[in-house]
Amino acid sequence: MINDIKKDAQERMSKSISALKSQFSKIRTGRAHPSLLDGIMVSYYGADTPLRQLANVHAEDARTLTVQVFDKSATQAVEKAIMQSDLGLNPMSSGTTLRIPLPPLTEERRKDLIKVVRGEAEAGRVGIRNVRRDANADIKELVKEKEISEDEGRRGEEDVQKLTDDYIKQVDQLLAEKEKELMII
Repeated sequence: MINDIKKDAQERMSKSISALKSQFSKIRTGRAHPSLLDGIMVSYYGADTPLRQLANVHAEDARTLTVQVFDKSATQAVEKAIMQSDLGLNPMSSGTTLRIPLPPLTEERRKDLIKVVRGEAEAGRVGIRNVRRDANADIKELVKEKEISEDEGRRGEEDVQKLTDDYIKQVDQLLAEKEKELMII
């Protein structure tokens, strides 16, 4: 029973780490990366469609993304969606290909992005702690129902705490890497 609780907690904590990585990939650093445009939705025949389904996105070089639109009639809609996103990008159209130069980040913008990244990391930590709280509540319930002994319950809570510490350490490591990446000029 305790193993099931620990396994569930580990899966949920892994999902928190995955979500954090996803959030971090959306935050722009100085380099061009195709995942930068992952969150963009394009109005395509009246339906919001992810950009990835309408075009190929490639990093041409360190400062330029190219978007190869599959359907020529959708090029305008893709360009508009990129312009309206909160990324501050201005695509240049040439037929079905859009070139998106990434402007260099200012010092002030880098500091703002670091604040955002730290907020995301804290949200990740809170998610992991919530999983710990739920797991500990489940273990206490088993002790209360006399399905396991108090010693087993205490050992289970210690194991869940070790698991929590490991995942919090991963969050801190991801945060340090992203901050370092943001500060590289």
